[in-house]
Amino acid sequence: MAPDFSRDPVRRASHRSGRLLATTALAGAAALVLAGCAGGEASGGSGDRPQIVATTTQVADFARELVGDQAEVTQLLEPGQSAHSFDPSAGQLLAISRADAVLVNGAGLETWLDDALDSAGFDGPVVDASQGVELFGTDDHDHDEHAEDEHAEEPADEASDHDDHDDHDHDHADGNPHIWTSPANATRMVENLADGLAEVPGIDADAVRTAEAGYTARLADLDAWIRENVEQVPVEQRLLVTNHDAFTYFLHEYDITLVGSVIPSFDDNAEPSAAEIDDLVEKIRATGVQAVFAEQAISPKTAATIAREAGVTVYSGDDALYGDALGAAGTEGATYLGSTVHNVRLMLESWGVEASEPPASLRG
Repeated sequence: MAPDFSRDPVRRASHRSGRLLATTALAGAAALVLAGCAGGEASGGSGDRPQIVATTTQVADFARELVGDQAEVTQLLEPGQSAHSFDPSAGQLLAISRADAVLVNGAGLETWLDDALDSAGFDGPVVDASQGVELFGTDDHDHDEHAEDEHAEEPADEASDHDDHDDHDHDHADGNPHIWTSPANATRMVENLADGLAEVPGIDADAVRTAEAGYTARLADLDAWIRENVEQVPVEQRLLVTNHDAFTYFLHEYDITLVGSVIPSFDDNAEPSAAEIDDLVEKIRATGVQAVFAEQAISPKTAATIAREAGVTVYSGDDALYGDALGAAGTEGATYLGSTVHNVRLMLESWGVEASEPPASLRG
């Protein structure tokens, strides 16, 4: 069960029941580190700077923007790795045990988090980036309807009814956790992370606030650039087919209709049935969608099959979307800003529009 952070973006972990498991796991982790088997990302660092552990690639990217070289940020998920089926290694548990703070996406994404914190024996602050973000549920939009009809649905208010719940009593089982895809949500996530990081001993809170202001201004530039470009396309032509239902918040923000997804779920571990594949092919033909988008963290095989049967283009390989994870260093998707620009450029291309040059604040 994923933790409930509905009352405070920062909470103290308390994991008495996992102490025996923690001792065993960390002993094994220490042995691996001493043997040179644990990688540098998960080694827990040298200890001369505050140690921050971030669960996902997006959260780690935000954290590095906020702390610069003040702290060492250890990222648990690798580029291109899905959070839905993640299992931390012994070395990563050791890094968690040594952390001054653990930063999480929240919204139920890290279903493995409680077990990892228990196994690591971590009792420090856990900063939830999703605090205050309204979650969309599994049925908050119909893939066959236009985005303006989606907007008639109200987001689920996750915080209103859970004030009396203990930290471990609620998982956001009905909420789509891919909150970062909307730059507005990303801004809220950065603000929450900044609030938590400013409290970590050894980190200059004023420097974090300065970095926060600079980065949220860049997110505002990103939003303005997206709107300027997407508005070139009539609403009824803003149609999208993706590998899985990971872009709900982005689509809602910019009046884009999701015709369907190859995997009919926001969990990329699910598998489409033959009937679901046939249904999606028919939807593509009926709506006039021109492309099917694979995603960097998911095999493109089924997406390519559907595109071929529907007679449309498949965007895969370097042209796949960045969804659950950012890309490796040196790729367009290595950062949140770069990955979003990449995604928007390719969506526009599929609609027959060339994206304008992004502002300088979004480059480099």
